Amino acid sequence: MTTAQQLVHAYETGLGLPLSSDVDVPDAGARLAATLPVWALAAGSVAAASAAANRVRVARGLPTRPVRLDADRVSAAFSSERLFRRGASAPSIFAELSGFFPTADGWVRTHANYPHHRDRLLRALDLPADGDAGRLTERLSTMKGAEIEDAATAAGAIAVRVRAEDEWSTSPMGRAAATGPLVASDVRADRMPTTDARLSAGGHDPRPRENDHRPRTPLGATGAGPTTDRPLTGIRVLDLTRVLAGPVATRTLALLGADVLRIDPPHLPEIDWQFADNCQGKRSTLLDLRTDLATFEALLAEADVLVTGYRPGALAAAGVGAARRPGSIEASVSAWGTSGPWGDRRGFDSIVQAASGISFIEGTPDRPGALPAQALDHGSGYLLAAAVMDALLARAHDGFGRTIGVSLARTASWLLAADGRSPEHPAALPPDPASTVTHHELVTAAPAFADYDDYRWPAPPYGSAQPFWVEAPDHYHRP
Repeated sequence: MTTAQQLVHAYETGLGLPLSSDVDVPDAGARLAATLPVWALAAGSVAAASAAANRVRVARGLPTRPVRLDADRVSAAFSSERLFRRGASAPSIFAELSGFFPTADGWVRTHANYPHHRDRLLRALDLPADGDAGRLTERLSTMKGAEIEDAATAAGAIAVRVRAEDEWSTSPMGRAAATGPLVASDVRADRMPTTDARLSAGGHDPRPRENDHRPRTPLGATGAGPTTDRPLTGIRVLDLTRVLAGPVATRTLALLGADVLRIDPPHLPEIDWQFADNCQGKRSTLLDLRTDLATFEALLAEADVLVTGYRPGALAAAGVGAARRPGSIEASVSAWGTSGPWGDRRGFDSIVQAASGISFIEGTPDRPGALPAQALDHGSGYLLAAAVMDALLARAHDGFGRTIGVSLARTASWLLAADGRSPEHPAALPPDPASTVTHHELVTAAPAFADYDDYRWPAPPYGSAQPFWVEAPDHYHRP
């Protein structure tokens, strides 16, 4: 059994699913080459999502498709930021104050791509608002890593001490991260008014719920029912995620036909290239939950799936949740999981790599390194998309809502424990430029799934949609 298939089986075992047949995993050559088996994580997570899509097709009476992995396509999707172009311009992946910095006793890694994270980091270190990389380097070199980590956490900034693998695995944080299934899943007590032995053709109960007087029309009645290409047609997904893991999950659901409405706060704009690279096939709206919670609750009451990337407990603290639709699927992405001493901390793929020992494994004696792609993000995203589909299938049988979640640290623990380390690996090849799609001046990676040449549409204008559901969305509308 390949390491990629081991990942698929680990996912299925964690959710109590029958184990699928072995998948033909092609040799990726030097693409995604690393000491750790990054290709296995990439191939396995995409295979898991493909298999889940087939289970949805079966439930909806549609033909299935062979799980087919294209090494170039999967590798390109996992390295999409390296292929992204707007005109002739490539994005700056990390900001000036994001990266590895030497300390008085080792190394730290910071993440300050967003302006508010940059401001917090400078304040945490008593640096002026116009502080640059030179001043940051000088300041960090005089401090110990643990001191920097504590100051950043207290200020809501993001910086971690770079740890060795054994130090992380024996720490309370590392033990918590390695506990439990790859995708956590809990059955809630709330239940749909009626149950069905399969996913309905429209994804919605056409009968009005109590106190809901708006007209409801099954999408299947309009001729926009599910197809083999779009088996999730009729499923409504609210997307409150940013950067990579969550957007990869919801982009996959959109590719498979779901109506995905992404919500961003007006006061914290998204980084432009990240939005364009990860919002294909979705609709985009701006909504401030602090001042217009009622509009969000109206959307939530009609959603099948809510996907969030907020820290555990953040939405509940804001009062979100009481209006959810009975039987809805609540999916979340976190950096460190929901338990353990770091369960409430912020983090990103690069930060988890640094804390978990990956950076030292992939580095040199003189400097920490990184995986050839943000594979924790991408792999977690495809696993979460698979789990959403399997949760919808389970709900179709028993009607109960489910809460599911992935954490980057849990995915990292799988990667660290997986078979197939290659310390003498070649340098990783860049992603294949042929595995891209072009829309006017925009170039993005093609879908990881070999059966799909492109997403349903490129990323729409940021915030261009109104905050309500529409029937059978088949394209976005410019304002």
